[in-house]
Amino acid sequence: MNAERRTPVTVIGLGNMGAALAAALLERGHETTVWNRTPAKAEALAARGARVAATPGEAVAASELVIACVLDYDALHAVVDPAVATLAGRTLVNLTTGSPEQAREFAAWAAAHGVDYLDGAVMTTPPGVGSPEMMLLYSGLRTAFDTYEPALEALGDPLFLGEDAGFASLYDVALLGLMWAAFGGWLHGTALVGADGAKATEFAPLALRWLGGAVSGFISRYAAQVEEGGYPGDDATVDVQIVAIGHLIHAAADRGVDNALPELLKAFMERTHAAGHGGDSFASVIEVMRKP
Repeated sequence: MNAERRTPVTVIGLGNMGAALAAALLERGHETTVWNRTPAKAEALAARGARVAATPGEAVAASELVIACVLDYDALHAVVDPAVATLAGRTLVNLTTGSPEQAREFAAWAAAHGVDYLDGAVMTTPPGVGSPEMMLLYSGLRTAFDTYEPALEALGDPLFLGEDAGFASLYDVALLGLMWAAFGGWLHGTALVGADGAKATEFAPLALRWLGGAVSGFISRYAAQVEEGGYPGDDATVDVQIVAIGHLIHAAADRGVDNALPELLKAFMERTHAAGHGGDSFASVIEVMRKP
């Protein structure tokens, strides 16, 4: 392990996620200082070698790299504002959940106080922290990311999205929206096949193969169409898919499965048809989403 990977790090906030972040840093050999409003939450980390600071100011002073993961931006200000003089000249990586607008506002505050700032989003639950398979998204000061990328690798795969500090939060909610839509579609499908006796554990491998193969291929193709603003319907047109989703709705209705999700999708398709995109690919639905 090289010296960069042993960069001293401070972690402020020891909820489930903050504690997981600190544990991952300790696991990778970083000198880790922690602080939490409730000191008892630091005990398990102290037993693993973490240094427990008595105050936020002491915690900030211990490391050039400070990672914060607290309840919200109000809580973040409450912690770092009193220590801002010490924080100046250091790098703050904020993994507190919030909106893109809050991230941009905080980035402006940080710049005004001489703090190098990265906003971030952890794209996993606490048990996944530290796995190189899990993404952590960062946006903000590029030089700060380049300097501390080796240390951030202890938390997962660090991906830099750009110098607009709001991008990490923006991508976070966009990816969560994709996740919930995928969960919803899978659960609806599981309820549908389960009505005829199929097991969820039997349906899941087919669902994963479908998502990882054909569906991921469609997404790659459609992304280029969205960028170009042209939607050739050479695979399956919106009109064809309106008919197909009608079969899904009919089958679910016959089995007593709630159809709110596919009915919503069908409504988008019908609006897309009405807007003149019936002969285009499914990607053209974005034109309706952009112009409700």
